[in-house]
Amino acid sequence: MNNIKNTFSIKDLENLSGIKAHTIRIWEKRYDVLQPMRTDTNIRLYSLESLQKLLNITLLHDYGYKISKISTFSDEKITEMIRDVISNKNAKNHAVNAFKMAMMNFDQELFSNTYNWLLEEKSFKEIFHQVFIPLMEEIGLLWQTDTITPAHEHFISCLILKKILVNIEKVEASKSINKSKVFVLSLPLNEIHELGLMYLHYEIVSKGYKVVYLGESMPISNLKDLKKHYSSIVFLSYFTIQPERDYVNDYVGNMGTELLGDGTQIWLIGKMTQYIDQDLIPIDVKVFSSILDLIEKI
Repeated sequence: MNNIKNTFSIKDLENLSGIKAHTIRIWEKRYDVLQPMRTDTNIRLYSLESLQKLLNITLLHDYGYKISKISTFSDEKITEMIRDVISNKNAKNHAVNAFKMAMMNFDQELFSNTYNWLLEEKSFKEIFHQVFIPLMEEIGLLWQTDTITPAHEHFISCLILKKILVNIEKVEASKSINKSKVFVLSLPLNEIHELGLMYLHYEIVSKGYKVVYLGESMPISNLKDLKKHYSSIVFLSYFTIQPERDYVNDYVGNMGTELLGDGTQIWLIGKMTQYIDQDLIPIDVKVFSSILDLIEKI
């Protein structure tokens, strides 16, 4: 699973492009849009170039071009048409596809160029919500289906993380601090997915509040130490894959026992929070279904 992929099955192309494998086969047979390699057992394999071409064709198809017409164009013409389509900076699908190609090729320059292109007309917050969130949702599915490797996921996540950090620093340099409460951000034990939590760091400092960022895999006992230094704390944690489903209620119960009191609150978000029994949690534990819901509460 950790081997870097440079050839792809037709199922991989389906997962990456959203075009069904059956449709890809029809497009190949009827319009000759792709020319796959074949294994000794006649199984289709595709190169990165084929993946790029399919993503471009998919974008043109989404914008109303018929596949019968697209198939008559040269690769150069398709690339030129893509530039025309995306010239208004509103082609979100192009940006997502460009970031996916940057990920597949480990191409930092393509990532930076696409990000800067978006930044010409969008704010960082708009880019994150309109492009990065859909991108990471797709990447999660691609990882689960073995279409990409952990190396791909880590590469793109680290690039996005760097953009968040840059914007946190910009905001911190320009905002006065509201000391009415302090947000302590951390991930539960064995949780390493910090992209969402780091973005919430950006949103919280944007509203002027102090953040103590502790990061991944933080024991509850260590969080308790913060109460010696601050009053009116909001402990914020992001449950992506941890705690596991069968233990999430016990974990939240332990957080409440160890951390609540003296005006302290606990805010929780992430996929695993769907398994929290709302009837069991104290009133000062709040569970959010989305980043937008949490931002509204800050």
